[in-house]
Amino acid sequence: MSTRIRILDVNDALDLAELYRANRDFLAPYEPTRPGSFFTERGQLELAERKLTDWQAGLGAPFVILGEDEEIVGAININDIVRGAFESASLGYWVSEEAGGRGFAKQAVTSAAAFSFEVLGLHRLQAATLLDNDRSQAVLRSAGFEEYGVAPSYLRIDGRWRDHRLFQLLAAEEAA
Repeated sequence: MSTRIRILDVNDALDLAELYRANRDFLAPYEPTRPGSFFTERGQLELAERKLTDWQAGLGAPFVILGEDEEIVGAININDIVRGAFESASLGYWVSEEAGGRGFAKQAVTSAAAFSFEVLGLHRLQAATLLDNDRSQAVLRSAGFEEYGVAPSYLRIDGRWRDHRLFQLLAAEEAA
């Protein structure tokens, strides 16, 4: 299996809208409540433009996850980059239901972490999962992330404030 990530392009809007629509019910328990416009090509185009503006400003790095035939199977984003004494960012990702369990998420997380440390020069990358999202926790652990706590009412997911497990990965030279 071969998977890779690449920087989001505005031309991905249609494919992302179709993938989100096909996975709307599957992703709903893990994501914020989305307006109907989010699932349209226009909504994904506007989101891509915002993410690419953040990318140009050094505030984030948006990627799509590509499957075996270079088709988009999900997305992974390095968000909220903070420089200075912190040199940290948050990681968020998803893969389609069909692509789940095939190693795409682990490879994407590993690639995004490498990008965070080697290209962006970050010290720390963090991620959070719902307490019962065992699959995502397994992905993070297999990519070297360590759990460091639980945050009560961390994010509003599927319409409710939900507790999350917190994970982090430190740059190799700092982790020793």
